[in-house]
Amino acid sequence: MPLLPARPSRPGLRTTEPGDPGPIPAVSFHDVAVLREDVLMLDGASGRVQSGQILALTGRNGSGKTTLLRVLAGLLAPTAGQVAVLGRVPDERDRRFRRSLAALIGPPMSARDLTVEENLRFIAATWGARADPAQEHAAHLLESLSIGALAGRYPHELSSGQSQLVAIAMTLSRPFDVLLLDEPEQRLDAERLDLVIGLLAQQAEQGAAIVLASHSPRLVEALADVAVHLEAEA
Repeated sequence: MPLLPARPSRPGLRTTEPGDPGPIPAVSFHDVAVLREDVLMLDGASGRVQSGQILALTGRNGSGKTTLLRVLAGLLAPTAGQVAVLGRVPDERDRRFRRSLAALIGPPMSARDLTVEENLRFIAATWGARADPAQEHAAHLLESLSIGALAGRYPHELSSGQSQLVAIAMTLSRPFDVLLLDEPEQRLDAERLDLVIGLLAQQAEQGAAIVLASHSPRLVEALADVAVHLEAEA
């Protein structure tokens, strides 16, 4: 199975500091906290990432990684703190915001009666892609993840690992400037993980800002330009 080249590991991988100056970020969050029904789901998270960079969220289960991604996606309002995505307050009801951001947070919705390839093309079409470019992009994603043989299968016919790769392909089928991913390494063996690493590195090289939550040291080492470690409440 051919592998895409992984992004070289960053000897300068750093943890963001709230007062660290730099260019205007594509995504920024400062002292973000989320309290729901007296449960502190996220406590004082701060970080930033520029276009063309990848930020990794690390930490134990329950530390708030998924919660923070939901805040960045405009799916959950923070209780405290400031958040900006491409200069906007996240709002998933705002079409301009939705067009700028793609997110894989939980299983994506798919049409049961469409094949994998048809699902990819349909998603692209809903965001204005013409038929030929949509088909070419779908073929590129399937080839990059080495799942071209699944193009004619239906989503409900796939194994868990295949479903994860298709979920990533579906997320990348639409336009975006910012990409959010919750544990993209789920259910993937080492070889398939390398394919995902290569494809995500390509997205960053093309200018996307990526924020991903991960428990995979391999993925973080290979991709992250900056890391934010979240601590779980005792």
